[in-house]
Amino acid sequence: MSLFKKYAHLLYGVSLFLMVIVLIPGIGSKFLGARRWIDIGFTVIQPSELLKITLAIYLAKWLEQERSLKHFLLLLGVNLVLIMLQPDLGTAIITVGVSFMIYYLSGARIKEIFSFSAVLVAAISALIIFSPYRMDRVKTFMDPTKDPLGASYHINQVLYGLGSGGVSGVGLGKSRQKYAYLPEATTDSIFVIIAEEFGFLGSSLFILTLVGLLLASFKVALNVHDKFDKLLSSSITLLFLIQIFVNLSSMVALVPLTGVPLPFISYGGSSLVTNFIALGLLINISKRV
Repeated sequence: MSLFKKYAHLLYGVSLFLMVIVLIPGIGSKFLGARRWIDIGFTVIQPSELLKITLAIYLAKWLEQERSLKHFLLLLGVNLVLIMLQPDLGTAIITVGVSFMIYYLSGARIKEIFSFSAVLVAAISALIIFSPYRMDRVKTFMDPTKDPLGASYHINQVLYGLGSGGVSGVGLGKSRQKYAYLPEATTDSIFVIIAEEFGFLGSSLFILTLVGLLLASFKVALNVHDKFDKLLSSSITLLFLIQIFVNLSSMVALVPLTGVPLPFISYGGSSLVTNFIALGLLINISKRV
């Protein structure tokens, strides 16, 4: 773990470099209006996924000493600008959520927390108001029946899938929604397939498994004594928590749909590798509890 702490700035710097070059046409791959991927021949990497864990490591080291809100916002702002240039609101929400909580746990004053919250609300509101696409997402969230073949298509297919699963599900491999009906069936919407095939009972067991992972992660963060280890384990726990909460909440229409993968389940190599790195770091920290 001392090695990660020693080279935290280097790991973070590499992630920032990748976040910059992914925006360059010819290097970054563009898909559905977003430029988030770099094709390196034998595989494709998504720098924003790597940024999640490297930023967590860097913040854990950086916040060992008391930092002013101004410097913290400047650091966070650099990351958010690079993320929103892709654009990727889902990753931005996760980054802000984790960074905010870690700054709070590092010993921030209540006054600073309120100031940060005010800036955060204003920034998110502006991103939604000045983006027709995001505004449509909010309107769809408010009224899913408004445009069932257009803006509301995705959430309606999500609800159809959840409803058709019933109590025990339609059976393994027998989902109908995954056959061209449900957008992003292997990534953002993978939970719908689980709920449809295994029903309420199976999806409840799956959620309980995720809750068990979170409780074990919280236990590690609570019992560790070293400040760097405590901040890093808390970052990883919050990274899992926010991703799981946002993904599952959007799948049951509690929050607007966002492109946030479900940890360890959604298809995507960069996301999977990042989550396993985070889990490995957490296990390493737990050995010293």
